[in-house]
Amino acid sequence: MAAFGSVFMPEMAISWFDDERWSEAEVVPGNSLQLHPGAHVLHYSSTCFEGLKAFRQGDGSVKIFRMDRNINRIAQSSELLALPKIDKAQVAQMITSIVARFADQVPEAPGSMYIRPTHVGTEPAVGKAAVPSISSCFYVLLSPVGDYFAGGDHALRLLVDDKNMRCPPHMGMVKSGGNYAGALLPTMKARAEYKADQVLFCPGGDVQETGAANFLLIDGDEIITKALDTSFLHGVTRDSILTLARDLGMKVSERTLTVDELLERAAKPGCEAALSGTAAVLTSVGTLIHNGQEYKVGNGGIGETTLKLRRALNDVQWGRSEDKYGWLTSV
Repeated sequence: MAAFGSVFMPEMAISWFDDERWSEAEVVPGNSLQLHPGAHVLHYSSTCFEGLKAFRQGDGSVKIFRMDRNINRIAQSSELLALPKIDKAQVAQMITSIVARFADQVPEAPGSMYIRPTHVGTEPAVGKAAVPSISSCFYVLLSPVGDYFAGGDHALRLLVDDKNMRCPPHMGMVKSGGNYAGALLPTMKARAEYKADQVLFCPGGDVQETGAANFLLIDGDEIITKALDTSFLHGVTRDSILTLARDLGMKVSERTLTVDELLERAAKPGCEAALSGTAAVLTSVGTLIHNGQEYKVGNGGIGETTLKLRRALNDVQWGRSEDKYGWLTSV
């Protein structure tokens, strides 16, 4: 099976900003993007993107999950990176039209169509290290996918790093390639030294997020996760899971969680931990590694509450339960 996100539809939607206005969106071959070698994005990382999914429903129709939230977030990311302001209505049309064009390629459950809207600065000017790009390009790629983590339903191993942070605190809310690049080397080292799947960044002992997903601790009927601030990504899946957890009668605590409290709680019978994200969905964490010592989370396996919450989310996404929050958009 091909790696997650490595297979693409042959066409994409694209629009260009020329310092005055956005061009009419077009559908072009997926490998036809042309950038000047001096493009701002290639030198100063003026780029942001989103990840969302379209799901095939039981009746064969296709619906996109929480598109409005993802559009609002890429608009925010663009603003925080000083990229040209996006046209939200145009972006929504680009996403729905390209998904509709390839609706017959959306996999049946448990697969989905991963959608990657991307915004990059295109001005050819290598002297603008401290000045934003006045031109940009916005495009939407599609990729049919299965599970993000190889093997799907296995409990992950996380290296708890209480010294380093994933990205500068003011950049945490931005879904930008530079933030992911910054987490690559620590993650590679964690895999080589500890066979860890991800690094859980906890600067100064403050439990934040991994390089690719938000972190949730589940202790009985309580979910504990860091309160929203500028230091980490405000995950759409995180928000969805917390909403569904409240519907199930769980207590949601968005607050500071220290490494000491995490390790103490994790050892309790029945405790669970999970990573949430569009790609990861909700994936159990079975082992925490800190200062060379391994700590099992609960029984070290797949958490029952984690599975229940993931199932509740999937049921909404695939149309098996009521979409009472209006999260699904038809194409």
